[in-house]
Amino acid sequence: MIDAFLSQLAATTPLEAVSVVLGLVYLLLAVRRNRLCWIAGGLASAIVVYLSARALLPMHAALNVYYVGMSVYGFVRWKKDSESSTPIVTRLPLQAHLAAVAAIAAVSALSAHWLARETQAAWPFLDSFTTWGSLFTTWLVARSKLENWLYWLVIDTIQAFLFIAQGLVFLALLFVVYLVIAVAGFFSWLKIYRMRVSASPI
Repeated sequence: MIDAFLSQLAATTPLEAVSVVLGLVYLLLAVRRNRLCWIAGGLASAIVVYLSARALLPMHAALNVYYVGMSVYGFVRWKKDSESSTPIVTRLPLQAHLAAVAAIAAVSALSAHWLARETQAAWPFLDSFTTWGSLFTTWLVARSKLENWLYWLVIDTIQAFLFIAQGLVFLALLFVVYLVIAVAGFFSWLKIYRMRVSASPI
């Protein structure tokens, strides 16, 4: 396992390394509700678009094009939020979460069926679920919804499992780091949310 990790680390290109570092910077800044996180995230995703296209992975490239677009939206959205005297963190109603999870599961089942039939995907449902779940969760981040971190905990756990199962130890370790940051992000945003609620007039 250590040998596999070291070999993957040695095979990492400078551009990949920059993308990974920018991805970590994005998460750390997002925990602090710093809108510069969207610049770091957008640059990281733009690099992945190029790397994915060069590696003939069009779906992964398309996913990161979406992330670039969400980075622009998130930056503009958080800029408006920053004009408030109190940092804005809100919650999504339970009914919306139930509908979202049901929709993600349904779309994942459909795409998993296609992947299983048309490709040699190792984990078609879990791969689909993390992809569709990431799309929705990124929107939650841009909208400053507290629960986004709980979604990332589930998604990153599955991602770490998938990469370990496929022998991609370096990427699995990266998602373990993401898990730790997601826990910190949840409690940091929960504190902001509680401060705003307590400051709101009854």
